[in-house]
Amino acid sequence: MIGQKQTETGMQRLIVVLAGLAMIGLGGFIQMTRPYPVIAAGDAALENGGDATRGRLVFFAGGCASCHATPSTPPGKEDPLRLGGGLAMPSPFGTFYAPNISPHPEHGIGKWTVANLANALIAGVVPNGSHYYPAFPYTSYARMRLSDVQDLMAFLRTLPADATPSKPHSVGFPFNIRLALGGWKQLFFDRSPLPETLGESDMVKRGRYLVEALGHCAECHSPRNVLGGIIASQRMAGGPDPHGKGWVSNISQHERALGKWSAKDIAGFLKTGLTSDGDVVGGSMAAVVKNMEQLPDSDLLAMGEYLKTLPALASPPRPK
Repeated sequence: MIGQKQTETGMQRLIVVLAGLAMIGLGGFIQMTRPYPVIAAGDAALENGGDATRGRLVFFAGGCASCHATPSTPPGKEDPLRLGGGLAMPSPFGTFYAPNISPHPEHGIGKWTVANLANALIAGVVPNGSHYYPAFPYTSYARMRLSDVQDLMAFLRTLPADATPSKPHSVGFPFNIRLALGGWKQLFFDRSPLPETLGESDMVKRGRYLVEALGHCAECHSPRNVLGGIIASQRMAGGPDPHGKGWVSNISQHERALGKWSAKDIAGFLKTGLTSDGDVVGGSMAAVVKNMEQLPDSDLLAMGEYLKTLPALASPPRPK
């Protein structure tokens, strides 16, 4: 009997220890994966300032209309300044739908503060405190300047309110567990400042900011791993379209990519959609050109100058 009681006591202690370890592990997981805003939601200081004219350039450089413009009938006639959302973005994890970001107080972001917008763009955090899915390219917007966020909000607040309700994402288990996105961020979300090279020109610095942060070019022009993270060693080397069928082009300096293009060739393409050999851009890149043509020529040339500094990378193999 004494031996049996000792065994039972030992089992009880083991259960208590295992339960304690499980609680510690759960607490650590929650702590590691919970959303971390970069700006206090009640921070009113960001409400002071913001220039709508500058914000218009941020809006087009960031490609906001490409996803958030209210769909039209027939397609292709969308008003880029009516932001009711609704674009479907299929992926291996489910289908994501761009939300309404018009100033509508109920269905849009009319009640958002600048701090809310900053946390969405820079930290990937929803105003309710949950994680955004990285179908929203905050992994690039994370490098945005706060002054540009202020300017962007100033511009968004001048646009018409659209009463189109945002469509919920169609994402199944386990990808619908948003807390798990905190683990994804630990692996693939880098908010460190954009690197600079000693002695590079102000134009290249401007181009880097436009390409890597606002323009989020790598989000489409890079292959991804099975978890949806960009493969760093092949950044800008092209790959499967992350939002559907097709292939996104290599924009590195490989001879079969942009290696033979000049910075002026690249700038001209971004402004007109015409390639150096006379072809016309199509697909989702056509929408990008509609945004880029709104920018000053100096910004387009800066993007070209920066892209010319990238290494030459071979495109990943296409599936047969």
